[in-house]
Amino acid sequence: MGKLNFEQLTDLFLLLSVERIGPAKIRNLLARFKKLSNILSASALELTETEGISKELASRIRKVSTQKEAIQNFLEKELKALEKLNGRIITVWDEDYPPLLKKIYDPPLVLYVLGEFDERDKYSIAVVGTRQPTNYGKIQTEKIVNDLTDQNITIVSGLARGIDSVAHSSALKRNGRTIAVIGSGLDVIYPAENKKLFNDIRDKGVIISEFNLGTIPNAENFPKRNRIISGLTLGTLVIETAITGGAMQTARLALDQNREVFAIPGNLGVKQSEGTNLLIQRGEAKLIKNAEDILTELELKLKPVLGKNIPKAQKDLTIFEEKIYNCLLNEPLQIDKIAELTNQSTSDCLVNLLSLEFKGMVKQLPGKMFMLI
Repeated sequence: MGKLNFEQLTDLFLLLSVERIGPAKIRNLLARFKKLSNILSASALELTETEGISKELASRIRKVSTQKEAIQNFLEKELKALEKLNGRIITVWDEDYPPLLKKIYDPPLVLYVLGEFDERDKYSIAVVGTRQPTNYGKIQTEKIVNDLTDQNITIVSGLARGIDSVAHSSALKRNGRTIAVIGSGLDVIYPAENKKLFNDIRDKGVIISEFNLGTIPNAENFPKRNRIISGLTLGTLVIETAITGGAMQTARLALDQNREVFAIPGNLGVKQSEGTNLLIQRGEAKLIKNAEDILTELELKLKPVLGKNIPKAQKDLTIFEEKIYNCLLNEPLQIDKIAELTNQSTSDCLVNLLSLEFKGMVKQLPGKMFMLI
């Protein structure tokens, strides 16, 4: 079941059932009362001494314990149904809770999960966009996802029609990792035509939902879903979207979470490109032409999974420049050590290092030390 036992999970679901209480307020309460049971047994006065808890909210918390038996019955049924689906509940206190998601302002306290997380999922990129992509959008999605997948990057998206579906499918075709975050219960597949894709992701990746089983995909669910998509990842790539599209919201959430946002430029006058072009124009998204632009931007964060396979920027390096570049991948080095490792003379190394500096790839440190930029 995870770190929380059944009684503690019941207390958590009790608190989550209180109207206008979310993850942030429960975290504030836990900071003061230490245990979920202590929150439920606290007086109204004690509760109102917690930031964000009004008298009205304190009164609701005091009354919710009368629903404990009903919540216990609900939770028993929920866990049995999840077992049949081969799913599980994890909480923010469990070891397998995604570490990147835990760092956002309002991480969901409870996640419903199908499939198993992998170490590679710590190095994820979200790929989102319109439900009505152009051929250009589909081609770019497949190309970029293929290249990211080949570099062991996990692809996260929302299982919607259009760009989301192309992103998931492309990752699976390359035998890569993909995570789908949905705006319904794990037992409600939406859209229905994605049933096979849903099952493939479940078997080879992960399906995540914040919602109870049986929850239908109402419009108000998707902003919550979108914050998880961006929160799970180091950066969000927007392929095509209208100005009012859900992908624009995901981009804004990523920015709020201090994550990178990337966008593919599109033709003027094409509705599907209006959102991406606007993100780039405002400076809210970095214009990218290929997967390498993303990998270069996130190089330090991705280094553990990419290792020495981090692609160099396409600067038409000579053989000698490439040797120097590769030997500097792990750490800054002194000129004599570079010469030794690359089997070049010190003077030749200095010439090639100067060339790399002009290309914006290397900088010199005091003591004739050099490092990659």
